[in-house]
Amino acid sequence: MVMRMAYMIYIPWLLVAQFLLLVPLTTSKVPAIIVFGDSSVDAGNNNAIPTLLKSNFKPYGRNFPGGRATGRFCNGRVPPDFISEAYGLKPLIPAYLDPAYTIADFATGVCFASAGTGYDNATSAVLNVIPMWKELEYYKDYQNKLRAYLGNEKANEILSESIYLMSLGTNDFLENYYIFPTRQSQFTIKQYQDFLVGLSGNFIRELYALGARKLSLTGVPPMGCLPLERLTNIMGHHGCNEEYNNVALEFNGKLKAMARRLNKELRGLTIVLADAYQIVDQMIRRPSLYGFEVAGVACCSTGTFEMSYLCSDDSPLTCTDANKFVFWDAFHPTEKTNRIVVDHLIHGLQQTFR
Repeated sequence: MVMRMAYMIYIPWLLVAQFLLLVPLTTSKVPAIIVFGDSSVDAGNNNAIPTLLKSNFKPYGRNFPGGRATGRFCNGRVPPDFISEAYGLKPLIPAYLDPAYTIADFATGVCFASAGTGYDNATSAVLNVIPMWKELEYYKDYQNKLRAYLGNEKANEILSESIYLMSLGTNDFLENYYIFPTRQSQFTIKQYQDFLVGLSGNFIRELYALGARKLSLTGVPPMGCLPLERLTNIMGHHGCNEEYNNVALEFNGKLKAMARRLNKELRGLTIVLADAYQIVDQMIRRPSLYGFEVAGVACCSTGTFEMSYLCSDDSPLTCTDANKFVFWDAFHPTEKTNRIVVDHLIHGLQQTFR
């Protein structure tokens, strides 16, 4: 009799559990996260193109689920993954060029970003990566596949209600303007900032024309504090390059002003500037407050200049615990840093985009 009663109790709870699996984890209207940008948000698109800028090998991804090196420039997950999870969507945003995924996977989130790219086409040409105009072409292709998969009405609903993430700009300065003479001969640094802001605005207008209405725009971090820039700042005793940081702050301010203008100009569009500069700056300057021990160098190899193939799994110098480090390689933050940044920004995003 006791066993029979237990069985009868078990069956309803089994049905409840099965029902809960079918119920969305959130009441949010946000159906998908759609990502554009550079290595700060790339989920592995560079794996599919002929470039030296890849990270689909260990030790990249060593703290990723399953210990897989997916092409994310990190020891684990990148910000869009955490944002998607915070909205009750999947915890990993797939790369559009990853053949392991189909339109069924992309319907709830997709990444078009490419490590090494920038607003400026000349930046993407440095390491032969995907320029922003090509990311937009992939997005158009995605739209067509989504409409074929779900029908026009449902697909258009997803496209208009999704949150679009844009994160790029650092490469334009550090891999292009400050390295090669071409743009320096054409623009002062302030003029180049304006040039990039203009390109950003044009890209957003194109996204808007294609149906995007909810956009999170990320500026650049304190790029003068990246381990690679500190290494080369010999005259500054390997401290942060404050000139570069000031350029980043000024550029972010110009992006914010552009976002305000477009919010007024384009009916129905809402742009939020998800500025991570201050929180990253705090982690670098006061790492112990966030549970870090090292901010001046990165975890991988010597932690000073290595990234991509130079970030080798064979190096005996690579740290054993990435959670103690703000940076994973000389250019990119650790998963822990990415999580802290998203935790800092997500409230504002969820207040605006429900």
